[in-house]
Amino acid sequence: MNWKNWIRQAHRWLSIVFTFIVLAIFAAQGLGKELAEWVFFLPLFPLLFMLLTGLYLFALPYIQRPHGKPTR
Repeated sequence: MNWKNWIRQAHRWLSIVFTFIVLAIFAAQGLGKELAEWVFFLPLFPLLFMLLTGLYLFALPYIQRPHGKPTR
Protein backbone atom coordinates (compact mmCIF):
# COMPACT_ATOMS: atom_id res chain seq x y z
CA MET A 1 0.00 0.00 0.00
CA ASN A 2 1.45 3.35 -0.96
CA TRP A 3 1.44 6.47 1.23
CA LYS A 4 -1.58 8.13 -0.36
CA ASN A 5 -3.79 5.11 0.20
CA TRP A 6 -2.44 4.59 3.71
CA ILE A 7 -3.18 8.20 4.68
CA ARG A 8 -6.66 8.03 3.14
CA GLN A 9 -7.40 4.78 5.01
CA ALA A 10 -6.05 6.21 8.28
CA HIS A 11 -8.25 9.28 7.83
CA ARG A 12 -11.32 7.08 7.40
CA TRP A 13 -10.57 4.95 10.46
CA LEU A 14 -9.79 8.01 12.57
CA SER A 15 -13.16 9.47 11.66
CA ILE A 16 -14.85 6.29 12.90
CA VAL A 17 -12.88 6.39 16.16
CA PHE A 18 -13.69 10.09 16.62
CA THR A 19 -17.41 9.48 16.00
CA PHE A 20 -17.56 6.62 18.51
CA ILE A 21 -15.77 8.64 21.18
CA VAL A 22 -18.14 11.59 20.76
CA LEU A 23 -21.20 9.29 20.76
CA ALA A 24 -19.98 7.55 23.92
CA ILE A 25 -19.52 10.87 25.69
CA PHE A 26 -22.99 12.05 24.69
CA ALA A 27 -24.52 8.72 25.75
CA ALA A 28 -22.79 8.83 29.12
CA GLN A 29 -23.95 12.39 29.70
CA GLY A 30 -27.46 11.44 28.63
CA LEU A 31 -27.51 8.70 31.24
CA GLY A 32 -26.55 11.25 33.89
CA LYS A 33 -23.04 9.96 34.55
CA GLU A 34 -20.44 12.28 36.02
CA LEU A 35 -17.46 12.17 33.68
CA ALA A 36 -13.92 13.13 34.54
CA GLU A 37 -12.69 16.27 32.86
CA TRP A 38 -10.03 14.41 30.83
CA VAL A 39 -12.74 12.40 29.05
CA PHE A 40 -13.84 15.52 27.19
CA PHE A 41 -10.33 15.89 25.75
CA LEU A 42 -10.30 12.37 24.25
CA PRO A 43 -11.82 13.40 20.89
CA LEU A 44 -9.05 15.95 20.36
CA PHE A 45 -6.39 13.34 19.64
CA PRO A 46 -8.07 11.73 16.61
CA LEU A 47 -9.31 15.17 15.58
CA LEU A 48 -5.74 16.48 15.40
CA PHE A 49 -4.64 13.61 13.18
CA MET A 50 -7.78 13.98 11.07
CA LEU A 51 -6.88 17.64 10.56
CA LEU A 52 -3.38 16.74 9.39
CA THR A 53 -4.48 13.92 7.09
CA GLY A 54 -7.41 15.97 5.82
CA LEU A 55 -5.18 18.89 4.91
CA TYR A 56 -2.86 16.51 3.09
CA LEU A 57 -5.76 14.94 1.19
CA PHE A 58 -7.08 18.39 0.33
CA ALA A 59 -3.71 19.53 -1.02
CA LEU A 60 -2.99 16.28 -2.87
CA PRO A 61 -4.59 17.25 -6.22
CA TYR A 62 -2.67 20.52 -6.22
CA ILE A 63 0.60 18.81 -5.36
CA GLN A 64 0.21 16.15 -8.06
CA ARG A 65 -0.76 18.51 -10.87
CA PRO A 66 1.95 18.58 -13.53
CA HIS A 67 3.53 22.00 -13.85
CA GLY A 68 3.22 23.88 -17.10
CA LYS A 69 0.17 22.04 -18.37
CA PRO A 70 -3.15 23.86 -18.27
CA THR A 71 -6.02 21.97 -16.70
CA ARG A 72 -9.31 21.58 -18.51
